[in-house]
Amino acid sequence: MQLVEQLKSDTDREQAFRELIRLYKERLYWHIRNIVKSHDDTDDVLQNTFIKVYKNIDNFKGESQLFSWMYRIATNESITFINKQAKRLQTTNEEAQLLAINNLKADEYFEGDDIQFKLQKAIATLPQKQQLVFNMKYFDDLKFKEISEILETSEGALKASYHIAVKKIQGYLTKD
Repeated sequence: MQLVEQLKSDTDREQAFRELIRLYKERLYWHIRNIVKSHDDTDDVLQNTFIKVYKNIDNFKGESQLFSWMYRIATNESITFINKQAKRLQTTNEEAQLLAINNLKADEYFEGDDIQFKLQKAIATLPQKQQLVFNMKYFDDLKFKEISEILETSEGALKASYHIAVKKIQGYLTKD
């Protein structure tokens, strides 16, 4: 909570914000990357996330962990980005995501193999909420309680979404 107080302070804000970026940049980067797929797009969304955190830190009430609040902002920024991409491409969100995944092979920062690529395609077939829950649980290794705070939904609903997502992904990966 000391960091939050420094972020809200006029005198310590800049230094505290640099510390906040140092502490959370990598985790937020990978969270966003799992949603938007492209490295360059992830950098843009990450920057927008930190700008929103900076501008809205005074609205942070401390009812959840700072980390959860920032993840919620990053998630919302990522969804907004995907929605804008789909609108710009005049396509659905699902089609925009599949296009992003198909472009992964050309992304010089994508280090995955064919299995990772197929997993990404499987995840893209899920409804958005199931994608988010699966990514946060599988890639970010968050507990259902943390995901519940971020997505503002019950742990029971999240567990059900995750279970369904895993079954769908298993089905996708074992077909052929």
